[in-house]
Amino acid sequence: MAKKKTAQSNDDRRKVKITLVKSPIGFDRTQGATVLGMGLRRIGHSVELFDTPETRGMILKVRHLVTVQE
Repeated sequence: MAKKKTAQSNDDRRKVKITLVKSPIGFDRTQGATVLGMGLRRIGHSVELFDTPETRGMILKVRHLVTVQE
Protein backbone atom coordinates (compact mmCIF):
# COMPACT_ATOMS: atom_id res chain seq x y z
CA MET A 1 0.00 0.00 0.00
CA ALA A 2 1.47 3.34 -1.07
CA LYS A 3 1.65 6.29 1.31
CA LYS A 4 -0.24 9.40 0.35
CA LYS A 5 1.73 12.61 0.32
CA THR A 6 -0.41 14.90 2.49
CA ALA A 7 2.10 17.54 3.55
CA GLN A 8 4.85 19.17 1.56
CA SER A 9 8.27 17.60 1.89
CA ASN A 10 10.95 19.64 3.61
CA ASP A 11 12.67 20.36 0.28
CA ASP A 12 9.53 21.91 -1.26
CA ARG A 13 8.92 24.45 1.50
CA ARG A 14 10.30 27.99 1.42
CA LYS A 15 12.78 29.10 4.06
CA VAL A 16 13.71 32.48 5.50
CA LYS A 17 17.10 33.42 6.92
CA ILE A 18 16.86 35.31 10.21
CA THR A 19 19.82 37.14 11.77
CA LEU A 20 19.95 38.63 15.27
CA VAL A 21 21.27 42.20 14.98
CA LYS A 22 20.36 43.62 18.39
CA SER A 23 20.42 42.15 21.88
CA PRO A 24 17.08 41.33 23.54
CA ILE A 25 18.48 42.54 26.89
CA GLY A 26 16.43 45.47 28.13
CA PHE A 27 13.30 44.40 26.27
CA ASP A 28 10.32 42.36 27.43
CA ARG A 29 11.26 38.85 28.62
CA THR A 30 8.85 37.26 26.16
CA GLN A 31 10.83 38.82 23.31
CA GLY A 32 14.01 37.23 24.64
CA ALA A 33 12.21 33.90 24.88
CA THR A 34 11.02 34.31 21.29
CA VAL A 35 14.58 34.93 20.11
CA LEU A 36 15.71 31.76 21.89
CA GLY A 37 12.73 29.87 20.49
CA MET A 38 13.87 30.74 16.98
CA GLY A 39 17.29 29.30 17.79
CA LEU A 40 19.22 32.58 17.83
CA ARG A 41 21.99 32.63 20.43
CA ARG A 42 24.14 35.73 19.91
CA ILE A 43 24.33 38.91 17.85
CA GLY A 44 25.25 38.06 14.28
CA HIS A 45 23.97 34.49 14.56
CA SER A 46 21.72 33.37 11.68
CA VAL A 47 19.25 30.52 11.32
CA GLU A 48 17.09 29.29 8.47
CA LEU A 49 13.50 28.51 9.39
CA PHE A 50 10.56 27.35 7.30
CA ASP A 51 8.30 30.18 6.15
CA THR A 52 5.17 29.36 8.17
CA PRO A 53 2.58 31.58 9.86
CA GLU A 54 4.10 30.65 13.22
CA THR A 55 7.57 31.76 12.13
CA ARG A 56 6.17 34.97 10.67
CA GLY A 57 4.45 35.72 13.98
CA MET A 58 7.72 35.26 15.87
CA ILE A 59 9.51 37.54 13.40
CA LEU A 60 6.80 40.17 13.80
CA LYS A 61 7.18 40.11 17.58
CA VAL A 62 10.95 40.76 17.49
CA ARG A 63 11.18 42.65 14.17
CA HIS A 64 13.24 45.40 15.85
CA LEU A 65 15.91 42.85 16.87
CA VAL A 66 16.31 40.79 13.69
CA THR A 67 16.79 41.08 9.93
CA VAL A 68 15.06 38.73 7.51
CA GLN A 69 16.21 37.52 4.09
CA GLU A 70 13.79 35.60 1.93
